[in-house]
Order: sequence, then structure tokens, then C-alpha cells
Amino acid sequence: MRIAAGETLALLFELARETDGDFFYEDMEPLTQKLRALATDGNKHRAKVDKRKQRSVFRDVLRAVEEHDFPTEMVRFGPERMYIDCWVKKQTYDTFKEILGSGMQYHLQSNELLRNVFELGPPLMLDEATLKSMKIPRFERHLYNSAAFKARTKARSKCRDKRTDVGEAF
Repeated sequence: MRIAAGETLALLFELARETDGDFFYEDMEPLTQKLRALATDGNKHRAKVDKRKQRSVFRDVLRAVEEHDFPTEMVRFGPERMYIDCWVKKQTYDTFKEILGSGMQYHLQSNELLRNVFELGPPLMLDEATLKSMKIPRFERHLYNSAAFKARTKARSKCRDKRTDVGEAF
């Protein structure tokens, strides 16, 4: 509920600034204090995942209210990409994603109504050969994942070594 309220607040500020270039909110200081408190909330009775999500959203909302900024997100679907660069587009995308669920990728590729809503243009017509050439072979994916796993393991072991060295110093 808090997260939805925060996102709606950022959306309203964005829309107000779009309609009126000289938009100014009088009680900005108490609002930013409350948003900072919600961005650093540490109540024990909330789940860890919920607290993390709330902090993340309210950091973005605070940045939107204070600095008129939005963190750009990129959505990939097939060979195409869509950049979400404002709160209006984010709310629209989240609503469609909630309704369509796992079919969101398919609808972004082929549904003309959805493509018009997000201003993606007409659907791309790709043949099977093109789609197959774009796909990474399984062996190459395996090699990439193995290399990434090895790099993560090395980084973790270095971090663990540093922790044990610090413990021995005291």
C-alpha cells in the first residue's frame, strides 16, 4: 500500500510538472523528510524483501520529487528493447504486466494495441532463420555461465579471506 502511494505521488508530481512548468509545492520540506524516512525504514515487523522493495521505491520517489529525475529501465522482448523513462510509462507497463502476466513478452512483440500504447510502431516480421541466427547456442551459454560462476566464486573467496584477516588483527 505504501509503495503504491509513493509511486502515485511521484506520478502526480511528474504530471503536474508537465502541465505547469513553474509548478511549486509549498510544503516540500515535510514531504521530503517523510520520503527520506520511508526510504530508510527499518521496522522489525516487516519482511526483509518488503523493506528492501519499499526502500528502493522511495529512493526513486524522493529523487523524482527533489531532482525531477527517473531511473531509466530497459525491457527486452525478443530482438527489441523498450526504455521506460518516466513514471507514467512505468505505471502503464506495470499495470499491463500484472494483467497479462507471463504473456507480456508475446504481447509486446505482436499486439498492435499494446505497441501503440508504448509507441513501439508496427510489429516486426521476422522469419525463422533470422530468429534462429539471433539465438545463442547452448554450448556458448554454458561456457559463459561457467566463466561467470568461476568469477563469482573467486570474488567471494577473496572477500572471505579479507574477513578472516580482519578478525585475526584484533
